Amino acid sequence: MIRKSLVAAAVIAAGTISAAQAQNLRIGLREDPDILDPTLSRTYVGRIVYSALCDKLFDINEKLEVVPQLATGYRWDDPKTLTIRLRDGVRFHDGEVMDAEAVRYSLNRHLTMQGSFRRSEISGIEAVEVVDPRTVRIRLKTPSGSFLAALTDRAGMILSPKAAEAAGRDFGTRPVCAGPFRFVERVAQERIVVERFPEYWDAGRIHIQRVTYLPIPDNTVRLANLQSGAIEFGERMEPDDVKTVRGNRNLRVVAVEELGYQGITINIGNGPRSETPMGRDARVRAAFELSIDRDALNQVVYEGMYTPTRQPIPPANPYHIADFKPEPRNVDRARALLKEAGVTTPLTVEMTVPNNPDLRQVGEVIQAMVREAGFDLKLRAMEFASSLQAAARGDFEAYLVGWSGRTDPDGNIYSFTRTGGGQNDGRYSNPEVDKLLDAARAETDFEKRRDLYAKAIRIAFGQDHARIYLWHRKNIMAHSARLSGYRPVPDGLIRIQDMRLQ
Repeated sequence: MIRKSLVAAAVIAAGTISAAQAQNLRIGLREDPDILDPTLSRTYVGRIVYSALCDKLFDINEKLEVVPQLATGYRWDDPKTLTIRLRDGVRFHDGEVMDAEAVRYSLNRHLTMQGSFRRSEISGIEAVEVVDPRTVRIRLKTPSGSFLAALTDRAGMILSPKAAEAAGRDFGTRPVCAGPFRFVERVAQERIVVERFPEYWDAGRIHIQRVTYLPIPDNTVRLANLQSGAIEFGERMEPDDVKTVRGNRNLRVVAVEELGYQGITINIGNGPRSETPMGRDARVRAAFELSIDRDALNQVVYEGMYTPTRQPIPPANPYHIADFKPEPRNVDRARALLKEAGVTTPLTVEMTVPNNPDLRQVGEVIQAMVREAGFDLKLRAMEFASSLQAAARGDFEAYLVGWSGRTDPDGNIYSFTRTGGGQNDGRYSNPEVDKLLDAARAETDFEKRRDLYAKAIRIAFGQDHARIYLWHRKNIMAHSARLSGYRPVPDGLIRIQDMRLQ
């Protein structure tokens, strides 16, 4: 509580704006990002900062279409060979030229660096070849229906080879990319500051001089800062804020359906903490899921604004499985499954929960629900980045965690579900699911690919209960009426291009 008050006071104290500060944009973040290294990072909030720092080969637009960014175009020479033409005149923040060699270096770094979270996203790469300074050729092991989409995210971020080589694993302390803003400073849990890069290739669209990202996990404090003018933008506000913001003529609110989900990861095989009834027995996991009422949870915590789900693919995505819906809460069936599994009740389960007020409330509501079925749920609240680190090393039994989502279904399931996937924290492993996911990644026919994903999802989450999905969220963004040019995209990233402060 003391720390929360200090953060609030520090942010609110920054509220006085002089004329010279008029184009300094302050953004309130829901969490503090993890390391600012595109190869090693895994947080959604980090991607928000990367939108200013690190351009990608491709981006997505409001219609979820893949559009060129550092690239100018591409062609498939054959189903396994992608040729990308690069933009001319692009420089990294250290003055080095962004060229095909830099692309080759960055993709190979994403593939080979120890601890890379990008490896499983682009593991289909066989080789990256420099054709000429403006052309790169990527050879794949198999055809891929998802590869291009992977290059619209961190796997497509191109780093300065000179800076990355010099910094090694410390690159994230002072990242050097080719985005519209260059890194100035970071004070952990307090602020990240970036400033306009005058040599940016698309500098005519950048009107903000400096952006300060301020981690404010408490939504009430974030909203208060927005109302007072201490920040100009608040990301991922809560549903109960919408009415308040709409009633303030100095503020604007935008709500966009998100590409991702919120769910519960179960530790099935990641170290000693997986040796629990929940980790060993799918019947226990099924009982836990049956004891949760997703609709009630959505109403109590989020005023019914979210969409309850049982799968990683949201309803607007053409790969969504329409008939794979959440089962109604059934406490009697849950108790019967626990008895069938030979479990003595109450069964103690610990669930790690990121230290945000709404997620703590979600944890408390789930705690009350599952108690009726015979679970004694203990909540372990942790700072968000720390909770991710704990999950990666297997220090959890269950973990309430979200994913911001990707346009292609591969980005919502492969890394989290396949054996050895970079974000498969629970270490779930099923050879049949692996084969289906590998086949779906290589398939280019839509109908066949959708069928492969449907089969994989029914096995992994309907039979094995490897993860319990709860809902698909809406990205609720609120900003000052003084700010114009904000362009909402379903991925929730805050693109500074064309934004101005009046």
